[in-house]
Amino acid sequence: MRKGGIYPPAMVRPDSCAELLRAHNAAGRHLVVGLDTDPERIPAMLSPNAPAADRVVEFNRRIVEATADLACAYKPNAAFFEALGGDGFRALRETIGSIRSAAPEAAVILDAKRADIGSTNAGYVTAAFDELGADAITVHPYLGGEALEPFLRREEKLVFVLARTSNPGAGEFQDLVADGVPLYRHVARAVAGRWNAAGNCGLVVGATWPEELRLVREDVPAEMPILIPGAGAQGGDVAAVVAANREAGSEAFLINASRSILYASSGEDFADSARAAAEALDAEIRAAVAA
Repeated sequence: MRKGGIYPPAMVRPDSCAELLRAHNAAGRHLVVGLDTDPERIPAMLSPNAPAADRVVEFNRRIVEATADLACAYKPNAAFFEALGGDGFRALRETIGSIRSAAPEAAVILDAKRADIGSTNAGYVTAAFDELGADAITVHPYLGGEALEPFLRREEKLVFVLARTSNPGAGEFQDLVADGVPLYRHVARAVAGRWNAAGNCGLVVGATWPEELRLVREDVPAEMPILIPGAGAQGGDVAAVVAANREAGSEAFLINASRSILYASSGEDFADSARAAAEALDAEIRAAVAA
C-alpha cells in the first residue's frame, strides 16, 4: 500500500526529528497514528493462540503497513505495552522495529509522559532513545526545565511537553491563573523560550480545545511543532485545529488519532478499515488546510 516517500532518491532521512517532521509538514502530511493497542480489542481471528504481546506486535505491524504512506509519525503509548508485563518492553521494541521497516520515513513519538528529577530522567532517556530508538517523547512540565535537562540535551530528538491536554478535566490545574495568565500558557512560553535552546521542543495541546490551541500558537514560534491528540474518538474539531495554526502562519502541527483508526473494524478487514479511517482523516486535514 506504500506509495513512495517524501524525499528524492538522493536524500537521506534527516538526523533531527524536528527536520524530519518539517519535511513531512511541508509535503502536507500532518497525520499521526496512535498505537494505543488493547489486546482485548484485537480481532479474534488474529493469531488467537499466541501470547498477548505477540498479538499486539502483529496487530501493530499490520496497522503500520496499512497506513505507512499516510502517517508522518506513529505514537506508541507506553502504558499499553507496560500493561503486558515482562513481554511489554520487547513488544514495544518490536513495534518500533515494524515502523522502521514499513514506514522508515515516519517519526516515532513515544507517548510516555515522563517526568521526575534529573537523575531519574536520565534513565528514561536511555530507555526511550537508546534502547527503544524513539525519535521523540512526551513529558510533563511540572518539575521544571532543570529536571528535563537529560531530555533537552538530546538535540536530535524532540521533546513534546504537555501544555493543554485533551481530557475533559484538563482545566483543573492547567487553567489556574497566575499573573493574569493561565498555567498552560506559562508552560508554553517557558518551553518556547529558555527550554528550547537546542530547538528540539514541541508542545502537546488537545484537539478538544481549539481556542486554547489558538492562544498557545500566539505564545510560540510558528515553526514549533504541536502534537494534537484528541481527533477521532475524542471528538476534536479538525477544521478548528487547522484554522488555529493557519491564523498563526504555522504548518507545524501533528494531528493524532488512535482508537478511531485502530478499531475501525473488529473483523478480518481490520487493516483495510484502519487505512480507510486514516485516509478519511488525512483527507479532512488536507481539506481544512486548503480551505
